[in-house]
Amino acid sequence: MSSAIITAAGRSTRLKGNISKQFVNIYGKPVLARTIEAFQSSQKIKDIYVTVPGGYLKFCREKIIKRYSLSKVKKLVVGGSNRQESVYNALKEIPPSPGSVILIHDGVRPLITTPEIDSIIDVLTQENKRDSNIKGAIIAAPANETIKKVKNNGIVEKTIPRDKVWYAQTPQAFFYEVILDAHKKAMEDDFVGTDDASLVERMGWKIKIFKVGHENIKITTPVDLFLAELMIIKDNAK
Repeated sequence: MSSAIITAAGRSTRLKGNISKQFVNIYGKPVLARTIEAFQSSQKIKDIYVTVPGGYLKFCREKIIKRYSLSKVKKLVVGGSNRQESVYNALKEIPPSPGSVILIHDGVRPLITTPEIDSIIDVLTQENKRDSNIKGAIIAAPANETIKKVKNNGIVEKTIPRDKVWYAQTPQAFFYEVILDAHKKAMEDDFVGTDDASLVERMGWKIKIFKVGHENIKITTPVDLFLAELMIIKDNAK
């Protein structure tokens, strides 16, 4: 069985009024609640740790966890000054479990599906049996537009082949001891990565890509919220 960390400690208010994006309603339900439900439904997920902003513990417990009966949420963890620190705070709350798989997911990616969650766990365990240096697996979508490498002055240096470029998403899956060590090393080195996989990569381990589409969007702007609602409506109409 695996554990999941869902990051929801951001304080962005670019969507509506003064409400952080993870608590904004999407088709009648908070973004964060929809996200957690996908993990709640997975038979492979044993427990869930959710990072939240300081001062939001009671709100999240009452309005999200209890209201939507998200029983697998074992603990709400106060986030740090950035996403990486928030994940590390949550990792320290998980009981030592060498060999187990830890999933890390953005709380504002509510369109992730339970089958995708189950698949990324299977990909990691199966690929590790094939190659013991593979210690992580991430959901990603192939680039669908031309990618340019640009110099500091805004001049294009070269065009990068699209088949070599992928958009990294979450969840990202790692073995417990590997991701914990990677975060400890990053903290010691004062290194901040753009995602959790980058911390594992710098330790010399391999990361496997699991191909998905572009529907697993991250809710950041009003356009993202609009598109996500359209996709939910479309799925409900099937």
